[in-house]
Amino acid sequence: MADAKAPRRRKIVFLSGTRADFGKIKSLIRALLEDPPHFEVHIFATGMHMDPKYGFTVREFEKCNFPNIYRFINHGAGDTMDQALGTTILGFGQYLRRVQPDLVVVHGDRCEALAGAIVGSLNNVLVAHIEGGELSGTVDGLIRHSVTKMSHLHFVSNPEARRRLVQLGEDPEAVFVIGSPDVDIMTSADLPSLDEVRAHYEIGFSDYGLLAFHPVTTSLGTLRREVRELTRAVLDSGRNWVVVYPNNDQGSELILGEYLDVFAGQPQIRMFPSLRFEATLVLLRHARCVLGNSSMGIREAPYYGTPTVNLGPRQKGRTNNPQILHVPVEREAILNAITLATSRPQLRPVREWGHGDSHERFRRQLERSDIWNTPVQKGFRDIPMPPIPLASEPPLAAGV
Repeated sequence: MADAKAPRRRKIVFLSGTRADFGKIKSLIRALLEDPPHFEVHIFATGMHMDPKYGFTVREFEKCNFPNIYRFINHGAGDTMDQALGTTILGFGQYLRRVQPDLVVVHGDRCEALAGAIVGSLNNVLVAHIEGGELSGTVDGLIRHSVTKMSHLHFVSNPEARRRLVQLGEDPEAVFVIGSPDVDIMTSADLPSLDEVRAHYEIGFSDYGLLAFHPVTTSLGTLRREVRELTRAVLDSGRNWVVVYPNNDQGSELILGEYLDVFAGQPQIRMFPSLRFEATLVLLRHARCVLGNSSMGIREAPYYGTPTVNLGPRQKGRTNNPQILHVPVEREAILNAITLATSRPQLRPVREWGHGDSHERFRRQLERSDIWNTPVQKGFRDIPMPPIPLASEPPLAAGV
């Protein structure tokens, strides 16, 4: 006879579309897998994970021995973001109706996350959003806040993000500060050594910078000039560089083409379509500086005290860390910033994204029985504030 007091086993689907969000949700997946009486875990892998050009990173889930991996190709060559969004909605919708989960977990600000939140909410399935409430200077910010509004539970990285979600009208009781889950892996004792990473990836130098530059989808008109300025600065710096391919946003082909034209055959450059998250962290920790516009220069690099040269507006508003050098994507400015960053003594670590226990905080919340009573019909929480004066309008012209 079944134990009447035994907890109901909840079916959780994690949706992942990029190598970056996999690093963010990896510890959360593992935490739930360690609690099989409460949770049955499924993974919907799509986006960059299914693209051989980026290393077919769905295999990273397999290397972790994660179960129930569903693979879905959501884009073809030349597809725009809206096309990938529509395809993901269709594919994930069919998958969700077959699996019938209790909760969909999405991360961040990619179109795949928006698709997952739309499908979940329109099918009356609870949606949990990881790392909402943050800012970025591109269309990603619009997507992140849209995912927030389509989600029911929010697991944020710090109190500032929580404040922003409450400001957006979210229920304070549904917003939980757990830190950034990638810090769980950053603090792990199981990371490989630098020598192991260099040997595995055949990196023949130990003094290097790390370059990760992605297209800014709202300013593609200047991208060609900017990537040429960047590649010239990298070569003119005279330093060794580990270069990671851009993500698969519109404009990535232009960046990648320039990389292949300029960096091919250069002994001081090692380029990779993708790196394991743990390997990236090790390289990041030992780099002389991080260059580009990736969030790892804003979040992970400061945690290790690694200098960051942040280019352009992609991470605008993400942090107030004064140690990060923000410069335009211009050769001379980049060269000067690289010189300054690599001549600095060890920076003070800045740890504003949690303490390495996000997975425990996440699991603890989902183990609460009352959280599963969260209504799928969301309300908007108004915040009392002084009356806002109406904007004055010019009088209508005669005859209008």
